[in-house]
Amino acid sequence: MSQVSHEREVALASGDTVVLTWAGATDTGRRRENNQDSLLAEFPLFVVADGMGGHAGGEIASQRTIVRLEEAVAAGEITTETIETALVSAVHDITAHPDTTDEGTGTTLTGVFFTLVGDDARWVSLNIGDSRVYLLRDGVLSQVTTDHSVVQELITAGRLSPEEAEGHPYSNVITRAVGVSEALPPDYREFSVQDGDRFVICSDGLTKELTDYGIQHFLGLNPTAGAAVDAMLAAALENGGRDNVTVIVVDVHRTSADEGSSSTAPIAVE
Repeated sequence: MSQVSHEREVALASGDTVVLTWAGATDTGRRRENNQDSLLAEFPLFVVADGMGGHAGGEIASQRTIVRLEEAVAAGEITTETIETALVSAVHDITAHPDTTDEGTGTTLTGVFFTLVGDDARWVSLNIGDSRVYLLRDGVLSQVTTDHSVVQELITAGRLSPEEAEGHPYSNVITRAVGVSEALPPDYREFSVQDGDRFVICSDGLTKELTDYGIQHFLGLNPTAGAAVDAMLAAALENGGRDNVTVIVVDVHRTSADEGSSSTAPIAVE
């Protein structure tokens, strides 16, 4: 099914104009009975949540987290503080739900939000768990977020190579989640808003089936957000669809006030 793209134009105090175009989709996949993934793609917040725990626990955890974040978007400004307030409420919801019966119930949460800082705009990424944010900038795809997982800790400690990690028996074990046992704040990173940037926000159902090279390949073949989402979702299902698959693509077009042309001066990721 072709994904519908949404668009928002933002005029900055500097005189620059930023146009964001995005699309998102989720699929149960080929092997799971229910979909424990949820997503929110409403300006200025674009996030994916991948639930876990019990028959219905993961679905409850991801949905309640997204509902609380939807309320934050509807209420106005999205900041790290409003996100963390929403997550505290989500943890209360998850804990109180009658179908939440085990301590393993929780959800990942990852994504980006767009925010104004003085005369300019910035992106802020947020992450809890092993869902991921990628950024394609100047032809180079990089993973913005760092997985909160046992395997990532082993890689960081030099005890495991990225190649060995792919088939590791603990590949699904995460070390942080939004859930019954904790309400830790996400990790944040801040980025410039640059013309031509493309963000991919996804659950591990995508990265289990597509390598980073594959993600970049489908971005290259599909210049619009909707088409890129369609292509990556279809490829993940064709490659096995072993898990629920969720993906959001956000495209950035920035026009300079000075020349009416795209602003492409690179600004380093902080």
